[in-house]
Amino acid sequence: MSAPAEVVRRASHFGLCVADLERSVRFYRAALGFEEVSRLRFTDEGTRRLLALPDAVLAAVYLKRDGWLLELLHFPEPGTVVSEAPRPMNRTGLTHLSFIVHDLDAAVAAVESHGGRVLAETRLDAAVFVLDPDGARLELLANEFDPAAYAGTDPE
Repeated sequence: MSAPAEVVRRASHFGLCVADLERSVRFYRAALGFEEVSRLRFTDEGTRRLLALPDAVLAAVYLKRDGWLLELLHFPEPGTVVSEAPRPMNRTGLTHLSFIVHDLDAAVAAVESHGGRVLAETRLDAAVFVLDPDGARLELLANEFDPAAYAGTDPE
């Protein structure tokens, strides 16, 4: 069997389901500096099968930042299922997206002024979690983060 690096050519994108597509596009562009690169609408049977949503209409906006491609997915049909926010960190699945910022206070202010919410109880000197307008958790870091620097240590 081949090693994963030989099987997977490259990472493609992250997908994030949103309740209000235009609100989310504005948030990710204005608060986090993403650039819109494409808009697509899918109503074909192949997409419906892939998504396991037989009657789906999918509107997608692709945003790019620092080599990341973020797909915002919105479902005019059958609609969007809104879940609790904030999503608990110990629930399986994607927990958050992380961003290194120039100025933590300025980044927090940008998030709040563009429809996001700060989880004040998570605030540290150099990090905080915030929520996008739909409650997706975003980590803002004031410094570069090197996970290898913490290998085998308890950072507290």
